[in-house]
Amino acid sequence: MVQRTFTHLDCSPSNTGDSLSHVLTSRISLKLSGFCPPRKSRHDWIGPPDKHSNLRPVHFYIPEDESPLERKLRELRQETQEWNQQFWANQNVTFLKEKEEFIHSRLKAKGLGLRAESGQKATLNAEEMADFYKEFLSKNFQKHMDYNRDWYKRNFAITFFMGKVALERIWNKFRPKQKKTSS
Repeated sequence: MVQRTFTHLDCSPSNTGDSLSHVLTSRISLKLSGFCPPRKSRHDWIGPPDKHSNLRPVHFYIPEDESPLERKLRELRQETQEWNQQFWANQNVTFLKEKEEFIHSRLKAKGLGLRAESGQKATLNAEEMADFYKEFLSKNFQKHMDYNRDWYKRNFAITFFMGKVALERIWNKFRPKQKKTSS
């Protein structure tokens, strides 16, 4: 399994030059996008779709006064996003590879090449492709069930921490402010 982690880059012009990019570090380095939120932004931003996972990565805002609980929530969200990106990138690569192999084997069985006489890529009809889709889903059923189980666990944990952060913010808003004492 390839482990990918996001590398935080400052998006200011002095650090990025003309080409803005966010890099995934792993055995394979992948460009996520050239998008960078404005420096003064105080919100999470959604980037363009990743070309491998087709998911839109989130650029998380990190407040200067982030509490330990808020940091834990943000890190859990980031970890979940990375996990999600990794799963779907791997799943999509596997799907495309197996789909090409299926098409090639079916065309070969019919005595056809990968290209038609006109030079266009040869294709299979919908009924033939339905066989592939059914087989692929059946073969990956347990993987998808495991993914769904883990996705629900992660999202319940995120929701739980969001509730804790909301309660912490309410508590901090209404509790008496501590007065500074001079010695």
